[in-house]
Amino acid sequence: EVQLVESGGGLVQAEGSLRLSCVCSGFTFGDYAIGWFRQAPRKEREMISHISNDGGRYYSDSVKGRFTISRDDAKNTVTLQMSGLKPEDTAVYYCAASRWGSSLYNPTSVDEYDYWGQGTQVTVSS
Repeated sequence: EVQLVESGGGLVQAEGSLRLSCVCSGFTFGDYAIGWFRQAPRKEREMISHISNDGGRYYSDSVKGRFTISRDDAKNTVTLQMSGLKPEDTAVYYCAASRWGSSLYNPTSVDEYDYWGQGTQVTVSS
């Protein structure tokens, strides 16, 4: 059974930090790129960061310089370190796995991801 389990969300004040984790199982983790998306109320789900199976990283303009993505293939885990949080970062954050695993690809759309976690809420107060 494929599982992606996010953790680490919560309530934080503006300019604070949070660390999200995504623990994966049920598929060959090393073959996949892992991405983080977020979805705010009444908005579409948006890609914010992904990491390829060979360590390539992508960040959306909205989080570049504030968020850092990393992966630990020994633990089948991807981490998103978020700092300088803003109220507009408030959303449900999802991790997802894409078969387009190599850094030759740049999977940024929802349709390019095969497996999804259940999401974790991040709320940033002003």
